[in-house]
Amino acid sequence: MQLQARELEKELQFQASRSGGAGGQNVNKVATKVELKFHVQNSALLSADEKALVQEKLAGRINNEGYLQVVCQDERSQLQNKELCIKRFYELLRQALTQQKKRKASRPTKASVRQRLESKKKLSLKKSNRGYRHDM
Repeated sequence: MQLQARELEKELQFQASRSGGAGGQNVNKVATKVELKFHVQNSALLSADEKALVQEKLAGRINNEGYLQVVCQDERSQLQNKELCIKRFYELLRQALTQQKKRKASRPTKASVRQRLESKKKLSLKKSNRGYRHDM
């Protein structure tokens, strides 16, 4: 199911503050930095399995109170930063909820084995030619 179709925006909390960076004098006057907070465990729109996956995979972004935080201050307007935060939030959730494919073990190709052995022979020959030769 598509994440945007669940309308998770109802459970998002936003906080605006002044940000640094580009914007000139506007930076000192207008609160353009947007911080998005989403409480994972209190979400009514995520299943228990999805909550566990998000908790596990996004543990570094979840604070002690259980809020997933996304901060945006790239743009000069609060509205653009808010839209960017929502976009990043959905991208984070999508990445956390997609199952990774299991790796199938495979053997190295004949060409790669031959190439590795040839490079080892070359290196061995180079090192053996470095020493003093007592041919006479």
